[in-house]
Amino acid sequence: MKIRPLHDRILIKRVEEQEVRKGGIIIPDTAKEKPQEGKVIAVGNGKVGEDGKRIPLDVKAGDRVLFGKYSGSEVKIEEEEYLILREEDILGILE
Repeated sequence: MKIRPLHDRILIKRVEEQEVRKGGIIIPDTAKEKPQEGKVIAVGNGKVGEDGKRIPLDVKAGDRVLFGKYSGSEVKIEEEEYLILREEDILGILE
């Protein structure tokens, strides 16, 4: 796949939650919420500040991140579902 987000945008693939929860309860697909955790696939070059200098992003490809429930735009590329969002929509990096 060859895609590079522009400016401070980030391409994320959602990490699927496990089927079985504690206690062995299986949640059907129709009742599941979309995960708020994902893996960064690609990042843009950074945002241009008021002084004209480029501000690099804090995240990099391969990071696992948490993002807001309704943030970003869903896109489908080569039969895969991705999410494109701005760096400010990312809540944290999981280590």
